[in-house]
Amino acid sequence: MAATTESVRADAAEAPLLNKKNMILGSLLYVVFYAWVRWYEGIYGWSAGLDSFAPEFETYWMNFLYIEFVLEVSTAGILWGYIWKTRDRKVMSITPREELRRHFTHWTWLVMYAFAIYYGASYFTEQDGTWHQTIVRDTDFTPSHIIEFYLSYPIYIITGGACFLYAKTRLPTYQQGLHLQYMVAVVGPFMILPNVGLNEWGHTFWFMEELFVAPLHYGFVFFGWAALGVMGVVNTEVIAIAKLLKKDLA
Repeated sequence: MAATTESVRADAAEAPLLNKKNMILGSLLYVVFYAWVRWYEGIYGWSAGLDSFAPEFETYWMNFLYIEFVLEVSTAGILWGYIWKTRDRKVMSITPREELRRHFTHWTWLVMYAFAIYYGASYFTEQDGTWHQTIVRDTDFTPSHIIEFYLSYPIYIITGGACFLYAKTRLPTYQQGLHLQYMVAVVGPFMILPNVGLNEWGHTFWFMEELFVAPLHYGFVFFGWAALGVMGVVNTEVIAIAKLLKKDLA
């Protein structure tokens, strides 16, 4: 009886399974950052982003692009490398409570991925269509593209990769083989970035109106919808958590 009481006290003293602070701060990180990005675009998109041959375009937009490339490659290398380097090599022997805690941490990553996907594949993508229906492009590196293609897309790719690596290296549920729905949810949206090359090639050789229903844009729709594969991941998570709760209660 005494041992049982001590065990209950120890469990109660542990940190909550879901770290709400990390989830809120992670979500706010995207919201605040993209609010700043939108402010920057609103100020310098019109004043310095309409003529790619103007000196101010190089100052405010091409330098912005170069900084993006450096930071994104560095962030991906450091974040993915850290998750892999610190992987649990005995993941199959963790306690049910620890496994449950990691599942909730995984959910924090998934929430952040949802925010990143929204801003990249929805908000800035829709804005890009509006921009190019209003402004005639004289370069592939328009202010809208520099933010949409080369900032928001890599950010959700980095976040999705971190989600997948965390699940693969820390959760027994994802140890066997590769989770098909997870691959669809992460690799599908990633393929939007290579599709940008086809899109820019098409717009270079065909002077066409910026319509989302244009065949040239079908790839964006197809790969964007691949993000719905995350529902398969959610289904897997619910099943795994339900089993852990039964095991814990037993």
